Amino acid sequence: MFLSVFDVFKIGIGPSSSHTMGPMTAAGRFLDKMRAHPAKAAFTAVRVGLYGSLAFTGKGHATDRAVAIGLLGHIPSSLDIDKAERDLKDLKTTTTLQPEGLPPLAFDCTSNIVFEFGPALPGHANGMVFAALDRDGAVILSETYYSIGGGFVVTSSELNAPIAADSVSRPYPFDSAAAMLAMARDSGLSIAAMKRANEEVSRTPPAVEDGLARIWAAMSGCIDRGLAVEGELPGGLRVKRRAKAIFRQLEQERGSNRAQPHAASDWLSVYAMAVNEENAAGGRVVTAPTNGAAGVVPAVLRYYLDHCVGTDPAKTGDFLLTAAAIAGLIKHNASISGAEAGCQGEVGSAAAMAAAGLCEVLGGTPEQVENAAEIALEHHLGMTCDPVAGLVQVPCIERNAIGAAKAVTAASLALRGDGSHFMPLDNCIEAMRQTGEAMSHKFKETSLGGLAVNHPQC
Repeated sequence: MFLSVFDVFKIGIGPSSSHTMGPMTAAGRFLDKMRAHPAKAAFTAVRVGLYGSLAFTGKGHATDRAVAIGLLGHIPSSLDIDKAERDLKDLKTTTTLQPEGLPPLAFDCTSNIVFEFGPALPGHANGMVFAALDRDGAVILSETYYSIGGGFVVTSSELNAPIAADSVSRPYPFDSAAAMLAMARDSGLSIAAMKRANEEVSRTPPAVEDGLARIWAAMSGCIDRGLAVEGELPGGLRVKRRAKAIFRQLEQERGSNRAQPHAASDWLSVYAMAVNEENAAGGRVVTAPTNGAAGVVPAVLRYYLDHCVGTDPAKTGDFLLTAAAIAGLIKHNASISGAEAGCQGEVGSAAAMAAAGLCEVLGGTPEQVENAAEIALEHHLGMTCDPVAGLVQVPCIERNAIGAAKAVTAASLALRGDGSHFMPLDNCIEAMRQTGEAMSHKFKETSLGGLAVNHPQC
């Protein structure tokens, strides 16, 4: 099992990796499938059906907008938001797509994207069906895609296919925390060093370092943008951005006798909130491992760099590599999708990743790193995904702030011990998988339960 750090941390846009980035990517894949079809000259229109969580929270997550932008030829990693908005405005006027290599295609955003509020598709809670039609409205080509969390997209056949072994031999192919610790003991290497060695099979060492630097630059830039902007978030809930005001207060209190000892937690919170306010506004963010949980890892890493004693910026890559190693274990053995496992799979996974990364760069042993990840994940078990109005604002923004605080606490507790502990990380991940399976669909990103149906009525 190998999941690259560059697949865990993908640069894209908000507000959702599964509901925005995934559908946008699926749209691009379907255009490629249309281009390869022998009857492509007969295509006259495209229709898209959104199912399950994509239907119930698709409006709040801008899924329909993402599908249209993807069909216009844009991809998340290089999206020019201003150009995409201009293209989308033109599409709403012309109701015609003109993709390269295909004939003009009729596409009305209000009628050719259908929110299917019935049962979810059988493969996953985030399902969508793309269809290419002829002039009589008959379907010539169709494909089902599933957005399985973190921006990952698979077809129905890919979802059901046996998991293929990694075609490239990796020096440390761990697929469980137990195997990871055994390999660390045998090799004498840290988790970050093993993960780096695995990455360098496919990329040169400079390419790995450059890629990690780009990831952190995007994360840090997102924090900075979030700390500089005020106003209301879009979507109709009239949720105010708070990060800039809190940041200003913390700056004024820095070094004064007005600062409370718990101000460190406030710094963590404001970094995480800055990221998730940017995400909620549709800004550029990095999946960590998802957009809904994008604030935890950057907040803890910025906290390490700006507030911890004896920090070393050169260890930024070690932090991200260690976090990615934990993400790979969780995704392989459970889920990082809120629509599949609830928020324990998103913020819970992010907290485990951040705790492991912080423990690593503060000098923790592999056993302590594994312990840190387990503590953080254990204390998110059972957390539901219940966004109010389908928007990643309430409770998502504050939830990332609290997740960051839990991550730091978990790392600190692990560093105070010797790495031995009662509950192994593997068992905790399995507990999360079982909990996600048993959880009602009402609490898995459908906005049909929890806070989503218990909010002020004005």
